[in-house]
Amino acid sequence: MQNSPRHAGASRDPNATRPERLYRERLGPSLWILVAAALAAPMAALVLTPVDTTVALVVGAVVGVLLIVLMIAAAPVVEVRDGELHAGRAHIGVEFLGVPEPHVGDDARHARGAGLDPRSWHLIRGGIDGVVVIPVTDADDPTTAWVISSRTPDRLCAAVRRAQVRRSTPSR
Repeated sequence: MQNSPRHAGASRDPNATRPERLYRERLGPSLWILVAAALAAPMAALVLTPVDTTVALVVGAVVGVLLIVLMIAAAPVVEVRDGELHAGRAHIGVEFLGVPEPHVGDDARHARGAGLDPRSWHLIRGGIDGVVVIPVTDADDPTTAWVISSRTPDRLCAAVRRAQVRRSTPSR
């Protein structure tokens, strides 16, 4: 019974190899942007109609699908994992961050516009209303804050706070 696959590795922690992910969000394009990209399909088809209508329809469909797939695949991901905040290709340890502030509505428009510090690092996407502003507490970092678009700013703030607590609490 010791060699059965069911009991092999039963003494190991199943979470030991998995990354601790507290939050994940893909900042994909809004529906209206995808509709606008899909309008490239009939334009491509129209250009090739004098050559051959069948080829024009196929090329138009391929162009439309390809644009939409590329826009979704290229969308940045915001993630809180293993004690770090990842936003697109950038990442920072949560111990270097202050208290995150969620903004929606007029507050978010101000945080993305007139209230945006040019020294801050930002990942802002059109069509996403919410914004999270997280001050950087590291004295050696020239960046003053991270400004990140989020559809669920409260959840992102909670995940950063939870990661900060877990990082500062000694493990047993």
